[in-house]
Amino acid sequence: MPYALILFVLAILALLVYFSTLPEIETDRDEAAVEGSVSKASSITHYPHLMLGVLAIFLYVGVEVIAGDTVISYGSSLGIPLSTAKFFTTCTLLCMITGYIIGIICIPKYLTQATALKGSAIIGVVFSVAAIYSPGYTSVLFIALLGLANSLMWPAIWPLAINGLGKFTKIGSSLLIMGIAGGALLPLLYGRLSDVYSPRYAYWILIPCYLFIAYYATWGHRLKRQE
Repeated sequence: MPYALILFVLAILALLVYFSTLPEIETDRDEAAVEGSVSKASSITHYPHLMLGVLAIFLYVGVEVIAGDTVISYGSSLGIPLSTAKFFTTCTLLCMITGYIIGIICIPKYLTQATALKGSAIIGVVFSVAAIYSPGYTSVLFIALLGLANSLMWPAIWPLAINGLGKFTKIGSSLLIMGIAGGALLPLLYGRLSDVYSPRYAYWILIPCYLFIAYYATWGHRLKRQE
């Protein structure tokens, strides 16, 4: 019943959006106003910083879902009672809310989006390694704390990826939204690694994901458009 209600509400919302009089975004005109002329790029693939941004979104959503959805079962695998482990996801969400508040206060007044993304990725690597090599409750706590590392990634990756797209802004945004599929696919890979090795060592999958996001924050988003 709850899911049927959600479906009904979303269907009504979709109809309201479809029949609304939302203005069309004039990206060609906006680009000309900023650059003095409309881009000569003929394909969305001519924007490497966008394509890398799509991959960054894919990986970020994947690690976010892994951290939030596996922390309870991971705690149980370490012998922590389910009555206690069920609160770990709440801890993850509280960490994310804390990160949101930090972002509201600090970006862009004190931190650029690229700096915030780089710092978040580094924190993600540190917490992941600490979780793998820490015992018991401490290990689970570091997985829960990944909520803090993940909280600022979406609002940081998005503007870096669509920067300078001009007339391709809408299709670029659509590709970024499709990157959310990482939240469906990467947890499956974590589950497979968990079955083959262990829930603890399956978290090694997080490390290359965070490292790529750190690369994107440092260099990837600066790759210039290819005409």
